[in-house]
Amino acid sequence: MDWRLGVVGSPIAHSLSPQLHARGLELAGLGGSTRRYELDEEHAGELRELMGTTFDALSVTMPLKAVAATLCDDVDDRAAALGVVNSLLWREGRLHGAATDGPGFTDSLRGEFSVEVENMHVVVIGAGGAATAIVDSLVDEGVQSVVVHARNEERVRRIVQRHANVVDHMVLYRPVDLVVNTTPAPGRRDDVAVMQGVSRDTIAVDITYEPRTSPWLALHADLGCPHTNGLAMLAYQAARQMNWWWGSSLRGSQLLEVLR
Repeated sequence: MDWRLGVVGSPIAHSLSPQLHARGLELAGLGGSTRRYELDEEHAGELRELMGTTFDALSVTMPLKAVAATLCDDVDDRAAALGVVNSLLWREGRLHGAATDGPGFTDSLRGEFSVEVENMHVVVIGAGGAATAIVDSLVDEGVQSVVVHARNEERVRRIVQRHANVVDHMVLYRPVDLVVNTTPAPGRRDDVAVMQGVSRDTIAVDITYEPRTSPWLALHADLGCPHTNGLAMLAYQAARQMNWWWGSSLRGSQLLEVLR
């Protein structure tokens, strides 16, 4: 079959998913096409109608991830726990959903830095959907602790309540093994210094990729931290997504090549 792929959300013009889809189809030896589809939250109910008629599989981005989960006939365990999906698949009249953002993030750490997160002390900046997914996967893979810093206290509280080793403040001073910035770049405060506990041994990840090197990431690069932007997470979660769609064995590193 020729796969009808797409990425849906709003705004969507900037999305790099079509490049990833095209490369994935090529690597998997499949035929098909892919495109961006603008759909805002007000019209999110149309999403199910698109599946099976316009699309066979979709990447879902903001602000539709939570709504998409409610439209599915079934979702994987991670999506059920988080209440969001970023991957949709239409098969035999049923809509299936999966959440690959969190595992894609930890895959990208292995791929980019050859590290495992077990026993790490981590700081996550932000408390939105991406932060929730990332914290969930970090805990699943055995981090020692996660500190969540964000301005929205209610969102922070919801993340902290999910896991015994996730807190909203530094209990004791300790070196930070990994710091992750998940906040949208346009809404950030001025980045003038790295936080306490961060050193040149700290891995710094900014999940935004526009600009490729944000002021926050530049600070950590100047300190000498191993660092990367969000392109790696994007590619590695897409590999998980496509392997779920097709039963393939694509690697995130293969997809990342088309974005660099």
